[in-house]
Amino acid sequence: MSLSPVFAFADRFVDEQSALDPNLATSRGVAGFDHLLTDLSPAGYEARAAHLRGALAELAELPITNDDDRLAKEFVSERFTTSLAAVDAGEWMRALNAIAAPAGRLRATFDLMPRDGDAAWENILTRVGLVPAALAQLQATYEQGRERGIVAARRQALAAADQAATWADDRWFGSLAREADARSDVSPAVQAALRDAADGANAAYGNFAAYLRDTYAPAADPNDGCGPERYALGVRAMLGADLDPAEMYEWAWGDFHRLRAEIAATCARILPGAGFAEVIELLDTDPSPERALHSADEYQAWLQQLTDEALARSKQHFEIPAAIDRCEALIPPAGSAAAAYYTNPSEDFTRPGRTWYPTLGRSLFPKWGDVTTCYHESVPGHHLQIGYTMVQAGSLSRIQRGSFISGHGEGWALYAEQLCDEFGWFENPDHRLGFLAGQMLRTVRVIIDIGMHLGYRIPQGTTAHDGTPFHGGEVWTPDLAFAFAVAETGNTEDFMHSEIDRYLGWPAQAISYKIGQREWEAARADAMAREGAAFDLKAWHTKALGLGPIGLDQLRAELAR
Repeated sequence: MSLSPVFAFADRFVDEQSALDPNLATSRGVAGFDHLLTDLSPAGYEARAAHLRGALAELAELPITNDDDRLAKEFVSERFTTSLAAVDAGEWMRALNAIAAPAGRLRATFDLMPRDGDAAWENILTRVGLVPAALAQLQATYEQGRERGIVAARRQALAAADQAATWADDRWFGSLAREADARSDVSPAVQAALRDAADGANAAYGNFAAYLRDTYAPAADPNDGCGPERYALGVRAMLGADLDPAEMYEWAWGDFHRLRAEIAATCARILPGAGFAEVIELLDTDPSPERALHSADEYQAWLQQLTDEALARSKQHFEIPAAIDRCEALIPPAGSAAAAYYTNPSEDFTRPGRTWYPTLGRSLFPKWGDVTTCYHESVPGHHLQIGYTMVQAGSLSRIQRGSFISGHGEGWALYAEQLCDEFGWFENPDHRLGFLAGQMLRTVRVIIDIGMHLGYRIPQGTTAHDGTPFHGGEVWTPDLAFAFAVAETGNTEDFMHSEIDRYLGWPAQAISYKIGQREWEAARADAMAREGAAFDLKAWHTKALGLGPIGLDQLRAELAR
């Protein structure tokens, strides 16, 4: 069957974009580009922007032949327009942070590459050899930004420098060489060449870290917050909607007080008479097998078992196609972000969806918080939402199937955690506290992300858990946000240090979870009110997920049809 003009355009665009951005191609699982790296120089960024502008103009002229075309055209037009607004603002010249910046994505690209056979390792070898040039290109981009006065915050430069230094000091690329040396399907010539290339890549990351620390950081912006104009760009990019930060900030405080009451009630079930901090101390330090694992291998095995169980349990509530009835739980290398994350399957599903759980140097792995994290990252969270999108080749264009909007996807994953609570999956009070603490983290994110970036004040009368005042009337700072988040979420100081850097380096991404969840819940409530006794939750989820990744404005409109 021939493709409609819109769908044919989408297929061709992905091929063209993959050639211009091989790192993105590997992330999407598009074959044929694993021997190349993305051009991170100013010329590379300008070429990709020019391609996007031309594609947007071409799309505008294409006819709509059916409803799938309409949905695809509206989605792609909104995403391209939003991306170009960020390009025009020069955001690509200061794309520097410790979680979603080009240098980090460059290293992470190697996690996703095929490993079987000499040809696959030749691709890895070629790419490793290109790392020094890629980092030199990126440095040129940052230098152009410095010349034009478009710079990242100093905090982000130093965080990214620490990350790059970790990979250099740990000789991360050497781990690829050791992996190749241990395989019988890799030729001695490739093994030897990879050892040399790894030395060059490790040295390049060390030099890049020194550049960020010694040259870039002194000239970087001393202000951590991005301000209202850049924050508005972030809101549109992350949510696919132009929502009011003041309204979201006020709403989040209401959700905060609701969750604080639920947390107190759950703590009373676990350790009567104890406060939140005391209960967390118990759950974080109790070495009993019911509450903790004692090695990274045990931790990974437990997470895989939990993932497999979640897949099996979810089949009564969701449609799970055979192509995504598998998800791997893995441990990422040191230097990765402190939070767990998901990577999608390849286009042909030969590479499965994967969840990644950082160990952060721990030797004891408490279970209480990771049950809800597993459901968020695997099923019914990211793996279901992203995987289900990827199998809809008959109704979603290739661009839609390979896209992700944070408010939609992270909102779904947090909504999925809420569903697990409704399904009774958190019958263990330890695990329900983990769910509530995870919800609280995302609500606190809304408060402090908006507060830090826009200079909002802490409401008068705000108190700590013990009833003492907490800086009412003061403007949010990173230090206040850190103290507030540690006390209210139960996360460790090391984790929250990483999180504060993350929020400040990625404006509005942190709010996408809770605001997205709010929109998913509101859309479901609307459907239940319209349909009454005829409402079918599984059917509604199938319809909703079948729409693919769309912005929150489009999500509400489509689900109201």
